[in-house]
Amino acid sequence: MTSKESAPFNVREIIKAMGLVFGDIGTSPIYTLTVIFLVTPATKENVLGILSLVFWTLVFLVTIEYAILAMSLSQKGEGGIIVLKEILNSYLKKGKSVAFVALLGFLGVSLLMGDGVITPAISILSAVEGLELIPGIGHIHQNTVIIITIVITIILFSFQSKGTDKVAASFGPIMVVWFSSLFVSGAVSLIGNLDVIAALSPHYAIGFMLDNGLAAFIVLSEVILCATGGEAIYADMGHLGREPIRRAWYFVFFALVVNYFGQGAFAYHHGFQKNILFEMVRTQAEFLYVPFLILTLLATIIASQAMISAMFSLVYQGIRTHIFPLFKVKYTSTHLKSQIYIGFVNWGLLIAVIFMILLFKASTNLAAAYGLAVMGTMTISSILMLAIFSFQNNKLKVALSVLNLLINFLFLAAVFTKIPHGGYWSLVIAAIPFLTIRIWISGNKAVYRSFRSLPIDTYIESFNQLYETGKVLPGTALYFTKDLHMIPPYMVHSTIRGNIIYEHNILISIATMDKPFGVQKLFVPEITEGLSGLEIQVGYMEKLDIMSILKEIDIDSKVMFYGADDIQAKKPWLKIFAFIKRVSSNFVQFLELPYQKLHGVITRIEI
Repeated sequence: MTSKESAPFNVREIIKAMGLVFGDIGTSPIYTLTVIFLVTPATKENVLGILSLVFWTLVFLVTIEYAILAMSLSQKGEGGIIVLKEILNSYLKKGKSVAFVALLGFLGVSLLMGDGVITPAISILSAVEGLELIPGIGHIHQNTVIIITIVITIILFSFQSKGTDKVAASFGPIMVVWFSSLFVSGAVSLIGNLDVIAALSPHYAIGFMLDNGLAAFIVLSEVILCATGGEAIYADMGHLGREPIRRAWYFVFFALVVNYFGQGAFAYHHGFQKNILFEMVRTQAEFLYVPFLILTLLATIIASQAMISAMFSLVYQGIRTHIFPLFKVKYTSTHLKSQIYIGFVNWGLLIAVIFMILLFKASTNLAAAYGLAVMGTMTISSILMLAIFSFQNNKLKVALSVLNLLINFLFLAAVFTKIPHGGYWSLVIAAIPFLTIRIWISGNKAVYRSFRSLPIDTYIESFNQLYETGKVLPGTALYFTKDLHMIPPYMVHSTIRGNIIYEHNILISIATMDKPFGVQKLFVPEITEGLSGLEIQVGYMEKLDIMSILKEIDIDSKVMFYGADDIQAKKPWLKIFAFIKRVSSNFVQFLELPYQKLHGVITRIEI
């Protein structure tokens, strides 16, 4: 059987990758050079220097960092910053180094979520702004652009609960047309202006940085916009496989470079007022401008959809690895494990995106704030990769990682100049998931310390005494517990103190494995007479269907018991934890268990 990672050349998979992976980086040409040339005059020297910076940024921060280095690392074909953290942890001994890597991972996840708020806002807003260049339309008031953008955004988020499975098949072909349009428009502009191809030489990028001092540093903070979305190449590897994404990237990379160079040539020879890409297309073929604008809007919606889906996957991984609270998850596809919907995340993200649109009002203003979270995520990924390759003693990849990390640090220093211009908002947004993760982990540790579980051996003595009296209820009862060796307080209350013992009693322990997919079951038929155990281990991206698993091993329960915590906290941050615990979904809602069989037992815990 052929695995995803070694699958033969498949055009269909490559087209699918176009739609699901490259939406964000593929819509960057709409605004990247426009923003740069708003702060830098489009002289020949500047155009060559900036195009050289764009080209080598795509080479180092996307091709080398993600398509080559990151994609050589995976767990069962899965990628992403959480996977990098897990791979590095496998080389480390327990202690401060593991805690530091965990902190880096949490920071990377949080920054990625901060990026997830800005991406839909800037993508859709930049496309809607192109309406003003439609022949005969004239000036459109900024408030009208904002209203149209918000309406499109609300419609996009409203459809998330239906799932994207049915429309996802059209994403690839649309993005193929989009990248083809970028290539053709760029190539037409390059004809007669082939001198800009000299920008492929890195000495123009280095010369621009040396000649322009602080101004070049500010330009560098905008150049990073061409690489936003590059992390999706690695994060989505598990959905489509390594080779289809890499092969799709070759085409995408070529189309992007040709378009950027075409825009550079256009800016130098024609100048511009609103948007280089839109004005370049309108100048080339005015009758094709409206179709191109519609295509642009579709591309930005697809880019936004990819980011929203990524947020769902990221939060789901966080739930399964116990760094996020439980949220109710809806599975929107019967055959795609990645197709999930989390209502709280969806509506929270919508509110945040609308807030950013209303706050910044224009794509150029948003671009001034964009890139800080992206660069933070890229830098953390490069640090983790350097550490992994060092442990693997791969000298070539270590050398590439060191060079790549130095370039990341240079860009990271540059994007810090964006903080006074609104860049701090991406940090404010990222702080929300980061603090949630820290509070949730610390709170759960405090609960565990106060959670007086009973060792199984001690429990069995009392259980046997009651069971031997013969005063048992008919049928099978299930009890959810953290592991099979410790009995939670709620079970002690209901069975020993409440004398509620059934004919068959089964402990169920659910553990999350380090790998993304897979389900392993271990049934312990008789811990003692009347008491059995079932341990279920699942991958952190796996859809867990408890009822199907029980059916497979022929368990038909009459009742199911679970524990509900009534937390009494003293410290302020623990009070926040108690509040989050109270308002988030409980164990029952997350697993979608049959409510008619469920019995919750409340245990008061003081932390």
